[in-house]
Amino acid sequence: MRRTQPLHDSQKLDAVLDLSNTGKEVWADSAYRSVQSEACLKEKDLQSRIHRHAGRNRPLSERHKPANTTRSKVRARVEHVFGHQQSSMGGKIVRTIGIARARFKIGMMNLGYNIRRLVQLGRVAAAPA
Repeated sequence: MRRTQPLHDSQKLDAVLDLSNTGKEVWADSAYRSVQSEACLKEKDLQSRIHRHAGRNRPLSERHKPANTTRSKVRARVEHVFGHQQSSMGGKIVRTIGIARARFKIGMMNLGYNIRRLVQLGRVAAAPA
């Protein structure tokens, strides 16, 4: 029996790109950066916002450090939402039968998060300065 190596999702970047999305920027961590992925994004007229990574015995250049910091700030805002959903809203495993039920469950998790966030922002706005 032949064993296959598990794929990292970065190896399937092309498959996860949604060209119907109105955004033309692709944000990802450094695992997604490769010559092939950059060529794929350029071919599809998408702008790469993928983190740069340092090589072995070759630190990140001074020019790339501020760009990675900017990218991290944007990505952190999104990743915190997923982290909250994973840690306190049932995790990342969706135990349903059928794609329609899975989409509904994920939609309800998103709605729950947005309601909690709205309440939190309301409290902050109402707090005396």
